Amino acid sequence: MERLRNGYLFSEICRRELEHTQKYPHAKLIKLGIGDTTEPIPDIITSAMAEHAHALSTIRGYRGYGAEQGNMELRNAIAQTFYRDMGIKANEVFVSDGAQCDISRIQMLLGSNVTVAVQDPSFPAYMDSSVIIGQSGNFKEETGKYENILYMNCGPESNFFPDLSNTPRTDIIFLCSPNNPTGHAASRQQLEQLVEFAKANGSIIIHDSAYAAYITDESPRSIFEIPGGREVAIEISSFSKFAGFTGVRLGWTVVPEELLYSNGFPVIKDYNRIVCTCFNGASSIAQAGGLACLSSDGYLAMNAVLDYYKENAKIIMDTFTSLGLKVHGGKNAPYMWVHFPGLRSWDVFNEILEKTHIITVPGTGFGPGGEGYIRVSAFGQRESVIEASRRLKNLLK
Repeated sequence: MERLRNGYLFSEICRRELEHTQKYPHAKLIKLGIGDTTEPIPDIITSAMAEHAHALSTIRGYRGYGAEQGNMELRNAIAQTFYRDMGIKANEVFVSDGAQCDISRIQMLLGSNVTVAVQDPSFPAYMDSSVIIGQSGNFKEETGKYENILYMNCGPESNFFPDLSNTPRTDIIFLCSPNNPTGHAASRQQLEQLVEFAKANGSIIIHDSAYAAYITDESPRSIFEIPGGREVAIEISSFSKFAGFTGVRLGWTVVPEELLYSNGFPVIKDYNRIVCTCFNGASSIAQAGGLACLSSDGYLAMNAVLDYYKENAKIIMDTFTSLGLKVHGGKNAPYMWVHFPGLRSWDVFNEILEKTHIITVPGTGFGPGGEGYIRVSAFGQRESVIEASRRLKNLLK
């Protein structure tokens, strides 16, 4: 724990937000930083949760502990909805209280005696959990990196994907696609290269697909679309960003039966033990909502909300592009990765906050490769996004 550098990124942003609101108590703050959904969950989904909650007050409807791995009906619905043609079975799906919690459970599974590679930039939970579990050395201020962690450069010069021809072998490879923060969705060719790389090196890929529902082109939505993926990968995903469940808390992890340790022992058996030891199962109310999400009407309703956020992304992208700034992402993810050449990320964050009362996220919070960038979220109410666009144009024109 002592090796962790300062506070967790989003806690630091919240601290600065509080300071700003105390300094400017009458300013209308617009939050385009932390990726929290803003639009109401469709009624067809909340009604299912409300009905389940009410049933708990009846003799017939009351239920106590459920299976730690999740409601089998929901596990089957996830397998059928997201992995229909990929050979994923319901018993390989572990329902959870969200992807971020699963990252830490997977780290407990992996332990401290493994070598780890992360994208640079990448979601800070991969890095911080690696430090906490004991996989890293000390933090080096001169490089902005932890020792014993392999940082894979994933900037625009490498098409936001690691150059595997120059990447040393590690036991574990964390990959997020669509990527948080850059918004890049890995192509089929890129993921094929990664799967082959993992096979050749005996590595396990931890693939985070929490934003897969935002993909609008032919980019794979799952690592298991790639031949051989089941033999080398674990996939984490979530209802948070496509169903608005950031507060409800529901996600899942897929551990294929074909994924084996070097001694031939199935990884799924160890992960099942971790889950049964450290987790009592996701809320039955949240799981009822998850089932409603995956009904035909629920799925349509969720996609309408996704379209709303995608339109927000277009407005924000057009704003920065019109100002002559280079913007990445926004098409297959709800995040825009905006480049401010020659400037430091925290300086850009501070200036935008001070002069426009808009919260963003400094790129260096995602690793040293994020210097000179900020991440801007498409999660927000339309009027706030339009107002943010106006303020940004006035500041940066």
